[in-house]
Amino acid sequence: MPDAIHFTVAMVIERNHRFLMVKELCDGEIKYNQPAGHVEPGETPIEAAIRETLEETGWHIELTSIISFSTFKAPSNGVTYYRLAFTADALRFDECAEIDSDIEEALWMSYEEILNLQSSLRSPMVLKALNDYRSGQCYSLDLLQVHR
Repeated sequence: MPDAIHFTVAMVIERNHRFLMVKELCDGEIKYNQPAGHVEPGETPIEAAIRETLEETGWHIELTSIISFSTFKAPSNGVTYYRLAFTADALRFDECAEIDSDIEEALWMSYEEILNLQSSLRSPMVLKALNDYRSGQCYSLDLLQVHR
């Protein structure tokens, strides 16, 4: 729905020079994305990031920094997505985690492999976050403040 706010989080997670990505079914097409998803009502962006990564990949993570806050209006549906990208460390894999049904698989990919999939990336924000991370762009998590 184009008139609703779509606030999402995404995580750039590097391990052994490979990045955690998800292969997902999106509108009948296979797309690649970082672990990402919507922030739910009452949830902080940090809580959403941790939950979404576990639900999409089975990995428990610890967020380390903020990369960027970006927007993208998807031509396919007219929705504007607001995306807060984080860096995170992969702590441990949970073999018992229940993975979202639209996720085909979680996989560790090299930067070059991701570049070769540019036409299959979920949005231009995927590669932008990855490139910003690789250039060293990161900000303290202290930028996010929670008042409850």
